[in-house]
Amino acid sequence: MSDMKRIVTIAAASFMASPAFAASGPFFSLKNTDFVVLLGFIVFIGVLLYFKVPSMLTGLLDKRAEGIKSEIEEAKALREEAQALLASYERRQREVQEQADRIIAHAKDEAVLAGEQARADLEKSIARRLAAAEDQIASAQASAVKDVRDRAIAVAIKAARDVVAKQMTAKDAAKSIDNAIAEVGQKLH
Repeated sequence: MSDMKRIVTIAAASFMASPAFAASGPFFSLKNTDFVVLLGFIVFIGVLLYFKVPSMLTGLLDKRAEGIKSEIEEAKALREEAQALLASYERRQREVQEQADRIIAHAKDEAVLAGEQARADLEKSIARRLAAAEDQIASAQASAVKDVRDRAIAVAIKAARDVVAKQMTAKDAAKSIDNAIAEVGQKLH
């Protein structure tokens, strides 16, 4: 009904302000075009009111407003869901970053331990090689001393043979050979 009052008020205002009041002759005549236009307008408004067009328009506008309101609420819900999802992804990213940091720290610790182990293994290897080299040097030195001693003995035997050969007579040599044969015979039996 409030729509009806507004329409009537608008029609009355337009009636009062119409140029028909300024025209000559009777206003309420079908020959007056202003009166005919006014009657057509009032009939048009009546038809609109009869078919409840204002309430239909209001209903359509209300439905549209409700649709917009529901879309806004849905958008708010989607926004909240997106924010929750973003927070979840940010939390997961922090967790993954922390895990990566722990893995890197662990790898660094293992690398330091592996470096220390390699250094210790290298020191042991160097110590073994030094010991082996010292053993080889000692062996070579002992071999050289033995070679020198054997050589000295061979030279001494040769010199003694030469001296004995020069000083020994044939009779002494035969006696020495007989004694050696007898000694070898006793040792073999």
